[in-house]
Amino acid sequence: MNRKSFKIAFFASHGGSNMHAIIDACKSGFLQSKPSLLISNNSKSGAIQRAINENIPYFHISSFSHPDEKIRNNQIIQYLKEYNIDLIILAGYMKKLDSEIIDFVNGMVLNIHPALLPKFGGENMYGMNVHKAVIEAKEKISGATVHFVNSYYDKGKIILQREVEISPNDSPESLAEKVLKIEHIIYPEAIKLLELNSF
Repeated sequence: MNRKSFKIAFFASHGGSNMHAIIDACKSGFLQSKPSLLISNNSKSGAIQRAINENIPYFHISSFSHPDEKIRNNQIIQYLKEYNIDLIILAGYMKKLDSEIIDFVNGMVLNIHPALLPKFGGENMYGMNVHKAVIEAKEKISGATVHFVNSYYDKGKIILQREVEISPNDSPESLAEKVLKIEHIIYPEAIKLLELNSF
């Protein structure tokens, strides 16, 4: 079967644990794609250390390094062009991507959301905010969703979802741990679906 191999750019703000899982999936041969670039808006991001360890080029681009938004976006696009990127993976990136960047890679931008979209999505629904909302709503099931990114928060086409059960004594923190384990499994699986043209 003819599989695609994407040149991946990761966008991460903090530890980038999903980036770690995807790099591991590439190294193991589960994925054929190549981690090729890291953009971080946080110069102290843990994702940068992993990029250094793996010899992945990385750049810190933020409102501190590039105060003008247009210049910032142009610089990101220049790096995407320079490294021939055709798939962007958001791995805990805490900034909304400009539509110009999304268009540059023809909409090939993925994100993972720590809930079962379309529930518990939208602006300000990220990280622990999501898990608190899920617990407060007394949901029995949560999970994670891999989806394409467009100009609207969490509205892009869904690629893959996986459920986790919520136990009566789960806290937002314990639910976050359950969901993160699922995220590390389904994010590489979603990329593989794209490699196999199965989506």
